[in-house]
Amino acid sequence: MTRPFADLHVAVLMGGLSAEREVSLTSGKGCADALEGQVARVSRVDAGRDLAEVLTALKPDVVLNCLHGAWGEDGCVQGVLETLAIPYSHSGVLASALAMDKAKSKAVLRVAGIKVPGGGLYDRHEVAARHVVEPPYVVKPNAEGSSVGVYLVREGANRPVAEVGQPDWAYGDQVMVEPYIAGKELCVAVLGEATGPRALTVTDITPTKGFYDYEAKYAPGGSTHKLPAELPAHVFETALRQAELAHAAMGCRGVSRTDFRYDDLNDVLVLLEVNTQPGMTPTSLVPEQAAHAGMGYKDLVRWMVEDASCPR
Repeated sequence: MTRPFADLHVAVLMGGLSAEREVSLTSGKGCADALEGQVARVSRVDAGRDLAEVLTALKPDVVLNCLHGAWGEDGCVQGVLETLAIPYSHSGVLASALAMDKAKSKAVLRVAGIKVPGGGLYDRHEVAARHVVEPPYVVKPNAEGSSVGVYLVREGANRPVAEVGQPDWAYGDQVMVEPYIAGKELCVAVLGEATGPRALTVTDITPTKGFYDYEAKYAPGGSTHKLPAELPAHVFETALRQAELAHAAMGCRGVSRTDFRYDDLNDVLVLLEVNTQPGMTPTSLVPEQAAHAGMGYKDLVRWMVEDASCPR
């Protein structure tokens, strides 16, 4: 971008069509509020299927993409922005689509030498009818984020996850089933700067109750965050380097967040997934890590806008 930052017209995409719509509205509002007064104009766009027409009419200099989940985060909207040749934030078409597909992203990460969970894809009706692996295990949609539609089947459980077989199941006919990894829930935010991706720190997440599901992520008081995480030095360093490696291997741009499980009893670190458009809500992990690194919320949002480009 050649225009001064203060002269920019930024369109902030929020809302969208996915199950993560409400979280996206909160992320988008926060980012738009942060840009007010920093740039010449902020357009708040509740993204729908007429997005191309809306953006063509608005003619923004930059798009800050705060959409989460299917359509907004899986390469579809990124393709629209590439077609319109508007500089935009976060990852491009390929990295977005790859990261959203858990099975395919695990294959890429495994080739990169990163330890990922076992398990695989199963027909949802089969998973609803019987234990396809020995409990404990986790069932999740193959292409959703924010722990939407995730179920934990505990050790000794008699029944499988009947919910995934119901007619109103909206997350695809195949689901990912992975062995449950006991231990700590960790995350690492990465900024994809031109000089190479830079991991910020490691956060140790403890849900207030249950496991780290949608409510624990976004409800006030749903979890507690310890940063930097209190871990053996080699685990802390490995988490940072593997998050950077994952960001690069997947072709991510801008901000990403990598989630891990650390089995502290057996000293095993496992990468769960890479999120290409992490939340920017009051309880979100990336702004918290950025603040710890000395980058305030407004500074982080400005960085994301300044990092925008097309093609990605």
